[in-house]
Amino acid sequence: MARFRQVAVLGTAALTAFALTAAPASAATTTIRAGSATADPYSGNVQASLLGEASVSASIGSGSCSESTMTGSINSDGTGLAIASAGFGECTGTAGVTITTLNLPWTGGGVAHDPAGTDGRDATVTIANFRVRAVVDLFGGIGCNFGGTLAANGYNGDNPARPDTSSGEAQVGVSNATVNRQSGSHFLCPSTARVTATYALQGETTPGSGTFDQSLYVTS
Repeated sequence: MARFRQVAVLGTAALTAFALTAAPASAATTTIRAGSATADPYSGNVQASLLGEASVSASIGSGSCSESTMTGSINSDGTGLAIASAGFGECTGTAGVTITTLNLPWTGGGVAHDPAGTDGRDATVTIANFRVRAVVDLFGGIGCNFGGTLAANGYNGDNPARPDTSSGEAQVGVSNATVNRQSGSHFLCPSTARVTATYALQGETTPGSGTFDQSLYVTS
């Protein structure tokens, strides 16, 4: 039983890696720009790539994943972000865990510029309407569904307070945020877990190319 509990928590880490870049909250004074505070507004496809590891801790243990990528789209005013695809890998554990997304696309949030720079951030991010499932390869397969709404901080690539200073891209950072078990989960799945992860955000220089090489910047 202890072995299952450890693997269930590691599965939650993978689930969280998906969740972190789902849909943020918007504001009328927000502008997403193509690389700098004075660049043209940017609307279009976006990609979020995990920096370092996504980690999760709960009362029954902890775990982490080191690979995750999301793709979607957003409007230049921070509205209309939708996540169309999500992937992950390199999750540590003592048994196999299969992670799948539920209810894609994830929509309903956005990015809001924070002119006060609260806690060093450049924007607030509301991550809404995500839902994912982990099936642990024990006892014939035990499934855990997780989802909900998270609050995260957004940072421009030149902000010295950004979580990963080795990357010069815009970032979304989640620190000790809570994800909740959803209906359809096995009773052994943890009810909550606390998550820490950072993603780098990029757009496309050539719209529709599928090459994410455009830095992004949030201003008022």
